[in-house]
Amino acid sequence: MNIFKRIFRIGQAEIHSVVEKMEDPIKMTEQGIREMKTDLDESLEAYAKVKALAIRTQNNVESKGSEAKEFENKAVLLLEKAQRNELEVEKAEELAKEALVLKKQLLSEVDELKNQATAHQNSANELQKNVEVLKFNISKWEAELNTLKARVKVSDATKLVNKQMAKIDSNSTISMLERMKEKVEEDEALSKAYGEIALSNKSVVDEINQAIGKDDVSNELEELKKKINTNEKI
Repeated sequence: MNIFKRIFRIGQAEIHSVVEKMEDPIKMTEQGIREMKTDLDESLEAYAKVKALAIRTQNNVESKGSEAKEFENKAVLLLEKAQRNELEVEKAEELAKEALVLKKQLLSEVDELKNQATAHQNSANELQKNVEVLKFNISKWEAELNTLKARVKVSDATKLVNKQMAKIDSNSTISMLERMKEKVEEDEALSKAYGEIALSNKSVVDEINQAIGKDDVSNELEELKKKINTNEKI
């Protein structure tokens, strides 16, 4: 039987290395467990059949052993009848011999059946061991699968958090804030550029007046002072 082939295939590496090497370790492990359960059903059926065969063979051993014992008893009864003159000695001995021949044949069959019963029982014992191994491995791998599923959930959650923290996700809030920050910096730079352009458009006169610190308001103030001084003299 090939009941251990899939166990070997699944169990070539520990579950931790399986996570690293398989494209989809959960689905492959689930499939492996389903196949192992199929093997278990087949093994249980085979075990039941071989066990039943061993029981029937042992029953035949006991049945034929009892039958052989009966022929021995019949041979004794025939000889006793001859002693009591209830049956001719020659006839009694002839029948007794026939009974003993049948007994011998039955005992020979009993020996063969015992060998068969032993072989069947050995096969049943081997199948029982296989069944126990399969049950153990199924239980083990189901537990490993649950652990693997939990690890995958934790890994996915951790990856998502780390992705957000590393600003990898372009749809995240952090990424949007970064884009807004870049937009504001672009607007600020543009505003400064417009200001520099406006300053560069001043006339030469404006630059001269700005350089000497004079403007129209200052000139007007000087004129008002002159008028006040003139009025006071009059």
